[in-house]
Amino acid sequence: MLDPASREDAVAPHRWRSPALGESLLLDLPQGPLECFRRGAGPALVFAHGWLANANLWRKVVDLLAPRFLCVTLDLPFGSHRLPLRGDADLAPEGCGRLIGDALAALALADVTLVGNDSGGAYAQIALASSPGSVRRLVLISCETPYDAFPPPPFDGLPAAARDPATLARLLGALRDPEVRRSPAAYGLLMKHATDAGAFDSYVLPCLEEESILRDVCKVMAAAETAPVHAAGRRLIAELRRPVLFAWSAEDPVFPLAHAERYATVLADARVVVLPDAYGFIAEDQPVGLAAALAAFVLSC
Repeated sequence: MLDPASREDAVAPHRWRSPALGESLLLDLPQGPLECFRRGAGPALVFAHGWLANANLWRKVVDLLAPRFLCVTLDLPFGSHRLPLRGDADLAPEGCGRLIGDALAALALADVTLVGNDSGGAYAQIALASSPGSVRRLVLISCETPYDAFPPPPFDGLPAAARDPATLARLLGALRDPEVRRSPAAYGLLMKHATDAGAFDSYVLPCLEEESILRDVCKVMAAAETAPVHAAGRRLIAELRRPVLFAWSAEDPVFPLAHAERYATVLADARVVVLPDAYGFIAEDQPVGLAAALAAFVLSC
């Protein structure tokens, strides 16, 4: 079911993955091959990133948690991945939620804590609402709630651009410039602090270097819509009885803290942890605080 992935993929800058993520594995899913990384032992945490990021987003958090937890980081087909899916893979919101659910089923882990950030949090909610399976706890980190649009401003123009791969490629091509990457129109509203060049290259370059990766992210972005995310939220509010943690930044300029707090009040078992000096990519900005919050949540429920 799980086979080691090729280590040759780590050579090119756009294909680099941090050694801190652990062993590279391949999941053979109905949608095609999905790469993930596995490190540590103990209670299982499965991490889902959002658009134009990959498993590297969690490298610092995994390094802190692996001594006490099994950390599995998914490399989802959101534009920064290494392995394209099948051409007929469903990458609409419901399809991305199903992809996460299929990955969890393939991993065959028990008592899973599913962790989602940014659009990965939106898809994690869809996955849990449609098929809870082995998920016993949900962690949402600065992501869409039932009170946000998907995608939110200022990224709400991406679905229209993604309808034409050439248009999206031209738009994202500006990200080759490190200064552009830090602008508010790019990652400047997602990361408060600078990250290392290796991780940044792995986020922005894959869909610019490989046509098949661009194809996948165009499908993901062009199909994005708010309704499936809100429908999943409504179902979780009505039916979910499993613990939920909202790990948020009070300074987040994209996903308001007030929306997380409102969501938490209508779920059966939810709590909010506010982390300082960060934007939405808290795993980049404040990995120590985030790792501590995750550990305390998992061990307490």
